[in-house]
Amino acid sequence: MSTTTVETPAAAGDKGAAAPGPGTVRRRGETGLGAALASHGILIAASLAALFPIAWLVFLSLGPDKDDYLHPGDIWGKMTLDNYAFVLQDTNFFDWLKSTLVVSLGTTLIGVVIAASTGYAVSRMRFPGYRKFMWVLLVTQMFPVAVLMVPMYQILSELQLIDTYLGLILVYCSTAVPYCAWLLKGYFDTIPFEIDEAGRVDGLSPFGTFVRLILPLARPGLAVAGFYSFITAFGEVAFASTFLLDDTKYTFAVGLQSFVSEHDAQRNLMAATAVLVAIPVSAFFYLVQKNLVTGLTAGGTKG
Repeated sequence: MSTTTVETPAAAGDKGAAAPGPGTVRRRGETGLGAALASHGILIAASLAALFPIAWLVFLSLGPDKDDYLHPGDIWGKMTLDNYAFVLQDTNFFDWLKSTLVVSLGTTLIGVVIAASTGYAVSRMRFPGYRKFMWVLLVTQMFPVAVLMVPMYQILSELQLIDTYLGLILVYCSTAVPYCAWLLKGYFDTIPFEIDEAGRVDGLSPFGTFVRLILPLARPGLAVAGFYSFITAFGEVAFASTFLLDDTKYTFAVGLQSFVSEHDAQRNLMAATAVLVAIPVSAFFYLVQKNLVTGLTAGGTKG
């Protein structure tokens, strides 16, 4: 007697599920191997393009002769640290370092304080002309340095601030504060008004609310404003070379010009100095890098 086995639909479905398909189904959000390789290749190429100038500068700084940049292949056989020793021992490098830090940190401190109070006032208070005030700050950024040089020199001369750190700090604040005020105003707009109301309920004054409640929440925005102010003062040349007369008060940007004369340029010493100059900026960037991305993106979410 023969027995016939009847396959049920459920059993047929189990077999179909167990059998591997002809291809793997890609989940949503996953990228293929080709796309992953392409994106990694682009990122590697971009990283190499960004790192190459730095590596090239460090390489040229190891050449002992001022014309080694014309024949970079010859540097391999005669690398030396003499350029760094000369810059550190036979120039006013540490005077330049002191001047640069005084001016940069002073600009950062004063500029961020003014910009934060300005941005908070425009964000929270509706005084007559507050919108026009912000536009006036923006218009001040449209004037070139050459136009501002003469009137600023006259003002500083009347105030007896020529060849002083304070005079140069005030000049840099005039450049950094308008941008930072706009940046922080946008960031303060993202902080709920209920926090200000809660501070007033607790008996805080508007200034107390600003200092004790708002500023801690605005730390990423303050970090971006501080970094911009620091970089503005650190690398500026035109104002520093005009308003500083004593070579012991030169900043790094002006001090580098001492390696260039009318008929000669000591590029090996300039390269070594540039590498040393990059150390303070890198250290400052390392301190604020955690808040930079947050501050740059959050300030643009609400106008």
